[in-house]
Amino acid sequence: MRKTTATLADGRQIIYYDESDGPRRVPHQDRRELPGPAPGSELRRDPLTREPVVVAAHRQSRTHLPPTDQCPLCPSSGGRRTEIPSPDYDVVSFENRFPALSGDQGRCEVLCFSSDHNTCLAQLGAERVRTIVDAWADRSAALAEQPGIEQVYCFENRGPEIGVTLHHPHGQTYALPFVTPRTATVLDSARAHREETGGDLFEDVLAAEQNGPRVVARNDHWTAFVPEAARWPVEVHVYPHRHVPDLPSLDGTERDAFAELYTDLLGRLDRLFDTPLPYVSAWHQAPVRQGRDRDLSRLRLEVFSVRRTAEKLKYLAGTESGMGVFINDVAPETTARRLREACP
Repeated sequence: MRKTTATLADGRQIIYYDESDGPRRVPHQDRRELPGPAPGSELRRDPLTREPVVVAAHRQSRTHLPPTDQCPLCPSSGGRRTEIPSPDYDVVSFENRFPALSGDQGRCEVLCFSSDHNTCLAQLGAERVRTIVDAWADRSAALAEQPGIEQVYCFENRGPEIGVTLHHPHGQTYALPFVTPRTATVLDSARAHREETGGDLFEDVLAAEQNGPRVVARNDHWTAFVPEAARWPVEVHVYPHRHVPDLPSLDGTERDAFAELYTDLLGRLDRLFDTPLPYVSAWHQAPVRQGRDRDLSRLRLEVFSVRRTAEKLKYLAGTESGMGVFINDVAPETTARRLREACP
């Protein structure tokens, strides 16, 4: 993989990750006339839960489901200029023009998986997924070094049912100035588990699932399984067999093995209802500055979907939205069996 860094017309950073062994990329100049940086967001804290809430009113005007010929994530061509000045790319990362967090409060980036508007990650193949893993790791390491950043979150939202505003295959990377509430809760559980049993929570969960009915797929380095207490009708967790805190800590063999397994898993998810599955794919990485918590934490991927049948979606209603108590209409063992059967 070859990495080339450039600057967009308004000063935002853009990074190309190229797979070919050809000549080094010469970045095209961004000739657009763009307004200055978006106004900063406001970070507030709920006094009842002590959880952070980001108020980003400027995002109301962000691009929303444009037609294909106006997609800002496609390569620039002819007289049409997009967020990517080059007429071609493999994988590219750039600062979000409408960030939820910016400046002293963090950073938000877009990661485009392909220049092809009409494809999806499931169709790109293991080689491209490996390039994306390398890009995730590269950005995670770089963003973790920025002052004030406490956690780096890489994720993909897919499908309008999830709330996607751009159809082009892409994910996002958030550099957060706080440890997320979900991470803090899980670390509390890991700490309590260690104090009570002397063991590693994630290691024990993985060991318990390895030979059970909820395994979907595995190889020498990764296991994908439906968790016993899955909240969503479709939910799969992917654990590395080696205890590592974050994406940059994965070695080359582990990255190759993940690319193969994840490509297989995404194909199974799309075959589950014979239609592209809307999902959120969320990487959980350790806090970047809390040494003890980094030792407690473990890298893992969680993929979940709001689709519960081919015709029905799960909506968060009274118990979920009001009290945080999830009710799953589908047994996790059933989801795991159906995903195992959804082989190529």
